[in-house]
Amino acid sequence: MKIYNNEAVQAQAAPIAGEYLLARYQLKEAGPTQITVGRGEEWTPLACKEVYGKAAKLAKELKVENCLFDLTAAGELGLAGLCAALEGIYGANYQQKFALSGRWEPEMACYAGGEGWQEADLRTAGELARSVIEARNLVNRPANMLVPEQFAQALADMVSGLPVQARIYRRDELAEKGLGGLLTVGDSSGHPPALAVLRYNGAPESKEVLGLVGKGVTVDTGGYSLKARDSMAGIKGDMAGGAAVAAAVRALAAVGAKVNAVAVVPTCENRISRESAVPGDVIRAFSGQTIEVLNTDAEGRLILADAIAWAAREEGCTRLVDVATLTGAIWAMLGYVAAGVMANDDGWYGRLEAAAAVSGEKYWRMPAFKEYDKLIDSDLADVRNTSKDGCGAITAGLFLKRFTQELPWLHLDIAGTASVNTPVWQHQTAGATGAAVSTLFHLAAGLEGSGQ
Repeated sequence: MKIYNNEAVQAQAAPIAGEYLLARYQLKEAGPTQITVGRGEEWTPLACKEVYGKAAKLAKELKVENCLFDLTAAGELGLAGLCAALEGIYGANYQQKFALSGRWEPEMACYAGGEGWQEADLRTAGELARSVIEARNLVNRPANMLVPEQFAQALADMVSGLPVQARIYRRDELAEKGLGGLLTVGDSSGHPPALAVLRYNGAPESKEVLGLVGKGVTVDTGGYSLKARDSMAGIKGDMAGGAAVAAAVRALAAVGAKVNAVAVVPTCENRISRESAVPGDVIRAFSGQTIEVLNTDAEGRLILADAIAWAAREEGCTRLVDVATLTGAIWAMLGYVAAGVMANDDGWYGRLEAAAAVSGEKYWRMPAFKEYDKLIDSDLADVRNTSKDGCGAITAGLFLKRFTQELPWLHLDIAGTASVNTPVWQHQTAGATGAAVSTLFHLAAGLEGSGQ
């Protein structure tokens, strides 16, 4: 979708003003059509995203070619409103087939009119919306077209031409470095695992580095703890966390954000073979800790344990966020509406709350009582990868906490929000949602000039 400023369309149509969001559409065979969408009583970034998404869906239904969106209402919310509006417009026009074609732009020209917004903010909003679509394209791509090394390369390609250093570590290097968690899962497949690292240094004078760690399992059968048949349909999307953190770094780099951020994405397949782990195995992670593997379908936390420790030790990160489609338990708890969060630092969690208020995404903080932590103590190793007695979403997060080296840390479990069959909101379409990209961007941007 091409976004043009008001000057480009003055001769075509005058900007529309008023109490409501208004959009003027030029139909192929008719004259101009005006559609009014009520903005409701509460004007928040989420509400803004919803009404602009609704307007875009109406335009799509009418098969229009050119649209004039009045951004006055969005401008009332500043940059947050513009980001919400463009994400709504882009998102509502998204089609899953873009994942195969490589396209991301809907077949619609969009003209931005109205007052209250700045050209630079519109550019920022456009880059963020594009990054969300990039993530959706990857998550929607079939697993046979996105094996681990291809996924790692796709992440590197996503930031091509931007001031981002991309490095892909292959299997031999992973073995040399001792990433036992990633290798344990990845060696179950004929497609070797990889580790993608995307580094953006937007504040070279600062020693603060935000580490964004994303799960990148491109196929998850469950291994010998085989998934049930009905759970197999969505296994290609188990890399949504990896796509999200890479897309967030892309957006930060594209707008020149004054922060340092590193995306670390361990990627692999979880299959059944002679090399697969079996329940009861004990492995050694990159951190040096030993893990008793009691469920091979709890593989995401094994590879994230290595990646989190890598971000802290090898990349010099000073605070961490991990993002993963980690547990079915979080979906059972929160459905498709909200993602679960765990944090070891109240101030860091407060920054996430502020970022979520801007992005319009919903999150719910889970408890981290020490009593829960005992459920993953192992009699044989340092830690076990599943709980002794329930609380699966909580104990999964607490498992990862053991590898953070006590850095400020957030864990986002997006298993319920990363993909939807039936859209929850107007700005969504069926399939991948691009969950967490916008929140991560605003979280990182909120660190600009703060000393983190």
